[in-house]
Amino acid sequence: MTLTRSPGLAFSLLVAFTVTGSGTAGTAARQADPIPPAPLVVSHQARGVAPGEAVLLTFTAPGGIASVRGTAFGAPFVGFAGDSPDTWHALIGIDLDTKPGPSLVEIEARTVDGSPVRAGYPLTVVPKTFSTRRLSVAPEFVTPPAAEQARIERERVLLGRVLAGVSPRRLWGDGFARPSDGELISRFGVRSVFNGQPRAPHRGVDFRGATGTPVSAPAAGLVVLAEDLYFSGTTVILDHGLGVFSMLCHLSRVDARKGAVAARGEIIGAVGATGRVTGPHLHWTLRIGPASVDPMSVLAVAGRPQ
Repeated sequence: MTLTRSPGLAFSLLVAFTVTGSGTAGTAARQADPIPPAPLVVSHQARGVAPGEAVLLTFTAPGGIASVRGTAFGAPFVGFAGDSPDTWHALIGIDLDTKPGPSLVEIEARTVDGSPVRAGYPLTVVPKTFSTRRLSVAPEFVTPPAAEQARIERERVLLGRVLAGVSPRRLWGDGFARPSDGELISRFGVRSVFNGQPRAPHRGVDFRGATGTPVSAPAAGLVVLAEDLYFSGTTVILDHGLGVFSMLCHLSRVDARKGAVAARGEIIGAVGATGRVTGPHLHWTLRIGPASVDPMSVLAVAGRPQ
């Protein structure tokens, strides 16, 4: 798969300083010539800049970077150190609902000597067309009975609270991998029609698998939820850190323990057919901040250590 890499763009912030001295006429202040710190060079890597895609930003500055944070597509992000003191990265997501057009990533960095650097990095989102799938499921999963409404609302609030967290520690230093070896049978972004009624698009990918097939953690993560939910069935949510989460759904069993850290490749459960399904399979949703992105796009840019 071909990934796009942008040409690097250099930015710098001019910093002025004041010195004082004494002379026959008394003490006077004078303004020194502006001295620019080392420029911040920004580039990106992605399968494409489109709705549902993950984008890996790279920041470099001679002399070293101490921190990077910013805002992309209306959501804050936090950077992480790369292989050298001069290089940092950030993983950002373009939500499925993002409108095509130009956007500016706003960056606030600090060099190792404490100098602040602010920059803007342009990204233009291009349109993307998704196919439609038509499925038949039990009627109660299209129009839930009144008796289940309180449960559904309670779970909606629970998921919102869990996925809103931003853990400061990045656990996915070993990169991401597929949680299942099964065939990819339903792709991200597909528009779903259940029993003839249009519903929300598919915000994840599905892997074929027989009930009981092992499911592994796609990256190291803290188990923040492991329970049965109305629509997604038996579900495990992993907090990978820095606002990145995986949801592994429709499981037949859970081997992970809430509060434990699962290593990449560790078995956290098994394929099942719980929740709103037409048969046994594994559903994997990946969130970067508030953005739902195609997990396969994350494998493309963060499938190995940076």
